[in-house]
Amino acid sequence: MRLYKIIKKPITTEKTSALEIDNGCYTMEVSSDATKIDIKKAIKELYGIDVATVNILNTRAKFKYGKKRGMQYRKRETKKAYVTLKNKKDKLDFTIVK
Repeated sequence: MRLYKIIKKPITTEKTSALEIDNGCYTMEVSSDATKIDIKKAIKELYGIDVATVNILNTRAKFKYGKKRGMQYRKRETKKAYVTLKNKKDKLDFTIVK
């Protein structure tokens, strides 16, 4: 699997920014077929930062009904990765790639 296709985008919310500050844990959306080892290797190669742990969370598709009868909106399935860095002083900047 190509390194650039593993990590799709960072997830920035109030909860994830608090995790970054306190624990050095970054949250990102990853490819659906990526494994923990793939994610760890991709961050090491792309950003040059050592990773301590990788936790993965699969979210299911959610359905929401619209105002008109029979309309249904579907929120897509995603796969999130919570990446904790070995050194808490390191910063993971998604805009800079080695």
